[in-house]
Amino acid sequence: MGLVVRQSFLNLISIGVAFLIGAVNTLYLYPTFLGSKFQGLVIALLAISNLIQPFISFGTQHAVIRYYSKYTRKNDKDGLLTLSILIPLVIVLIFVPVFYTYYDDIRQYLFQSDQSLSKYAYVILFIAISTSFFEVFYSWLRVKLKSVFGNFLKELYPRLLIAFLLIFYSIGLLNFESFVLFLIYGYYLRLLIVIVYSFYVNKPRLNLKFKTDFNEIFKYCLLIFLSGAASSIILDIDKSMLSSILTVENVAYYSVAVFIAAVIEIPGRAMFQILSPVVASAINKNQMKKLEDLLKKSSTNLVLVASLFFLLINLNIDDFYNMLNQDGYSIGIPIVIIVSFGKLYSMSIGCINNIISNSKYYYYTFWFSLFSSVLAVVLNIYLISEFGIIGAAYATLIVLAIMNSLKIYLVKVKFNIHPYSRDTIKIIILSVLTYFVFSNLQLGFQPVINIIIKSSLVLILYTLSAYIFKLSDDVNIFIDKFNKNW
Repeated sequence: MGLVVRQSFLNLISIGVAFLIGAVNTLYLYPTFLGSKFQGLVIALLAISNLIQPFISFGTQHAVIRYYSKYTRKNDKDGLLTLSILIPLVIVLIFVPVFYTYYDDIRQYLFQSDQSLSKYAYVILFIAISTSFFEVFYSWLRVKLKSVFGNFLKELYPRLLIAFLLIFYSIGLLNFESFVLFLIYGYYLRLLIVIVYSFYVNKPRLNLKFKTDFNEIFKYCLLIFLSGAASSIILDIDKSMLSSILTVENVAYYSVAVFIAAVIEIPGRAMFQILSPVVASAINKNQMKKLEDLLKKSSTNLVLVASLFFLLINLNIDDFYNMLNQDGYSIGIPIVIIVSFGKLYSMSIGCINNIISNSKYYYYTFWFSLFSSVLAVVLNIYLISEFGIIGAAYATLIVLAIMNSLKIYLVKVKFNIHPYSRDTIKIIILSVLTYFVFSNLQLGFQPVINIIIKSSLVLILYTLSAYIFKLSDDVNIFIDKFNKNW
């Protein structure tokens, strides 16, 4: 886990900074300068492009992770990398004419509540193509265990781009039409950067002579594509349906709340970038003991760190929204609490998703995703109509709870391993005690001062307790090394 912990830490820094910039964007720049209407529009456009992205990449980025370590000859690896580009390229050549043939119907459907915004629907296709190829080339870096710079481009770059565009918009250098255009230009600049770096790291040669397992790879891509499409529905269907059932303003309120809750996922997003190829290598080499060790350690480390984030968010949530001080946004407070429970459960299962998608049982990913996407659509339609914006949060929590439980059961049955240990129980007890100690602590200062004081106290108590009781060997080793170097 040494390499995993080291690169996970670097990725954690990148993602942490990205979330801080995203927080400034979401909590201040967006609502202050664009307003809830245009904030909701931009978020909806990006969310819908994320729904389309899997249809273009076709799961090829996951195939690179799955099969690259299986090959020993460079010629075979080059063939895999070549295939990962050709498939999305062919799809783009087919998809673009279809999109523009039905463009008027698409934009009228997507913006039923406000047709004046439908003229920006073209953004969806441009962003989807850019992110699709970015994910492919980023997978080239991940198999070489060069995830840090790629993670910077994936997580930090888009938020920096939007921050600069919002600042330029606020001082009058851009109008909204120019804002949208430069958003597209920025995404394609990112794509160009990752292409150049990927070719520098891999130095591949074009190879159209694929191995005899082409059919196996294509079948894998097909199932992962279908799974990815369904997973994208789960991620963004709530925002898309809020914009059509309610208003784009509700998308803004909901997105701010989900953004805050998503901070809990920062440790996992940092770890999984580097852990996925390591898991694939262990499976390809049939190293089951190493696989179990990766699962349990990833679960323990993520439960420990994600629980800390959970506490920092929910113990400070009222002060967060008082600091935001924007009309209407406080409706998201219960959404943060509801969704954060689902996010914490997702982190607790460790690298189970990596194990399933990189094993011979990868086809279960499709059935899980299909079931969860149908469940998400049904629950969102019913719960949003019944409970409004809060209904979308309940739908998210229910889907996450059911699907994560099914994945734990599958890995237990097929591999006879599970992510939890006695340390998991200890971490839960520590988290519950910490919450009750600080939940009734009321400070009378300005919101930002309250957040700093309470967060500092929580961080000190939680971290010291975790270190003293040795709840995670990796975290203790990291702290010891940090203290030694300091």
